[in-house]
Amino acid sequence: MHASLTRQSVPWEAVIALDGASPDRLPAPLAQDARVRTLSLPRPVGAACARNLALNHVRTPYTNWADDDDEFTDDAMAVRLNTLESTGVGWCAGWSEDHYPDGSTTLWRCPTPPGRHEAGDVWTYWKSPADTIPIGPTTILARTDLVRAAPMGGLVQGEDYCAALGVTALARGILLPVPVYRYRKWNGQMTAQVGYDQLEVAAREHAWAYGRSLRSVLHGEDLLGSANS
Repeated sequence: MHASLTRQSVPWEAVIALDGASPDRLPAPLAQDARVRTLSLPRPVGAACARNLALNHVRTPYTNWADDDDEFTDDAMAVRLNTLESTGVGWCAGWSEDHYPDGSTTLWRCPTPPGRHEAGDVWTYWKSPADTIPIGPTTILARTDLVRAAPMGGLVQGEDYCAALGVTALARGILLPVPVYRYRKWNGQMTAQVGYDQLEVAAREHAWAYGRSLRSVLHGEDLLGSANS
């Protein structure tokens, strides 16, 4: 991740949440980079809490969540930043690629189509909790005030599903038909761990319902339908 950040053509800062890990374990290139700041938590609190606490330390006008074992494409920041600044939308996202140990990649086109989307529209492309999520959470570069208004959800996994739905529900945005993020597929990733699937269904159901309810509230829709008649 750090190596891919150093290849970006626009200024950036990174805040790393150390979830109960000792700062001594931080690799030297990161520890020596003035653009990298760390939040050292005294005990493990989980990804959602750690990331939300790190959000308190963000100083840039735009924010992009990321996992430490993945990477950005070389123009990921520039292409989305230029779109945000030229259009005035609240968020800009792209496609992602799965990156395999042999160096090969597979492009993932999210269900949300490329183009401009009004606030709340992204959720409509997630037809049911069992379907593929509508947009890649880590492909979204958004105004920091939006990210703070829609942080990580209170889940042990899938917390970024809620963050993506929250940001895209609160503001209009643009999805670019270009890859901006690479998910590194390897045995050490969290989604590959034993037992991960045990809570995935529940996490998806929660995030899907959250997106549905948030959209209905913001659009003045009545989820109870005829029950209120």
